[in-house]
Amino acid sequence: MGKEWDIVEVLRHSRHDWLNRLQLIKGNLDLNRIDRAKQVIDEIVIEAQHETKLSNLHMPLFAALLFKSNWENPFFKLEYEVLFDPDASKINDLAVTNWTNTFFGSLNQAIEPFQENNLSITIEPQSEGIRFFFDFSGIISNRELIESFLSERTVDLSVKEFSETELSFELFMPMLKNNAV
Repeated sequence: MGKEWDIVEVLRHSRHDWLNRLQLIKGNLDLNRIDRAKQVIDEIVIEAQHETKLSNLHMPLFAALLFKSNWENPFFKLEYEVLFDPDASKINDLAVTNWTNTFFGSLNQAIEPFQENNLSITIEPQSEGIRFFFDFSGIISNRELIESFLSERTVDLSVKEFSETELSFELFMPMLKNNAV
């Protein structure tokens, strides 16, 4: 499922990200771009709020996968949003994590490296399960690889759009019966 991260590596990457953000804020303040510095701070706050919501979904494996995605997947930038429902169902964390990790691997192989490749995941908890909306924009150079991956119907999947520059689909994971893991 990708490499194992020890706490020192996680902290090193996290510290590096924070220093980059602080330098961006400082640079904008030095150039007297107060509005841009405030905008960067607002973006950081929103991202932190989504991290908190993701952490509160009781899906530690999936949360860890998303948290470290931008360190492990150099060919696309991941953003995610959690539409919070406090009564969300418990779903199979391992199954959705394994599926998403395999998708990330396929995507990395299928897209043109070093382009503006962006993947957005919207997570919508519902009483009967969790709905995941995946939306990719960028350059897909190996369409067959993605088609092959998406056709392996091991999950409830609905493709909305699929072209050389866009892919969007919805994945639904039902709630676990009897609190099974």
